[in-house]
Amino acid sequence: MPTPDSAPAQAQVDQAIDWLVKLRFDSPSPHTEQQFQHWLASHPHNPLAWQRVSHLGDELAGLPKALSRRTLDASQRQRISRRDHLKLLAVLAVGGSLGWAAREPLGIPQLLADSSTATGERRRWQGSDGSRIQLNTASAIDLSYSVEQRRLQLVRGEVSLDSNPNDNRPFRIDTRVGQLATLDGHLLLRDNDQGLLLAVRRGDVTLFPSSASPRRVLPGETLQVWASGSFQAVTLHSDPWGWTDGVLSVQQMPLGEFIAELARYRPGLLRCAPEVADLKVSGTYQLADTAQILQLLTRSLPVRVDYRTRFWVSIGAA
Repeated sequence: MPTPDSAPAQAQVDQAIDWLVKLRFDSPSPHTEQQFQHWLASHPHNPLAWQRVSHLGDELAGLPKALSRRTLDASQRQRISRRDHLKLLAVLAVGGSLGWAAREPLGIPQLLADSSTATGERRRWQGSDGSRIQLNTASAIDLSYSVEQRRLQLVRGEVSLDSNPNDNRPFRIDTRVGQLATLDGHLLLRDNDQGLLLAVRRGDVTLFPSSASPRRVLPGETLQVWASGSFQAVTLHSDPWGWTDGVLSVQQMPLGEFIAELARYRPGLLRCAPEVADLKVSGTYQLADTAQILQLLTRSLPVRVDYRTRFWVSIGAA
């Protein structure tokens, strides 16, 4: 039996994409709709997989149906792959009124990325160059290697890169606020509402902001980089590297901020009432069990946890 905090498998996401194509761009029969409801109920993770991809269909609902059906009818005859399905959705978005800018809110770049994680999932692996890479929850990257250089693009979320210094090709990193370059760096990048959080643990790392002069970032430094190109050294209430060891480690973090951080690792809705948002949280918490983290909060703070459903949770005053 899967736990409430575990994420749907890739096969379930693939099935959800197939259902999206059938239901959004075809004329489903009552039997098809009945089969869809049966699929939703057949596994606890299927609704999560459907939630992850169904918004694509909602955003594309305004496209000319005749165009989408003709294209998809042809694609179904050819039994196209999951990645081709998603490319097709991207093409339809570009061809319709949504335009190319719609790809980001639709989530298409993340779904098309070389490597991605679902909510609550973390992955680590070794690249073909020997570099060690870790992806945090709900994140996506693209990787590209050539004779001249290695390249990583942060599409969404958070990544840790421990570059192999024995490979003499420079490692270029693309983000929405600029580029970085390193050869032997161990660095962490997190896309956030303000722009980009950058932390360096080891090596020589140079930041090339989109509209500012290059800046060498030293080991031990943590910078907030804004879209304007400006940046500032910051001190955080949490260890930005904690998730790479599977923990959320905080010191005197306001509860509202802590809950917002924890919500990144849980599917569904997690809210904190304003009257308890300023309470302070300290400690190291295992991210593998977010439900246990919520329970621990009730032991150390005057708060209660209310479950409307397992995916709709509120923290309020005890």
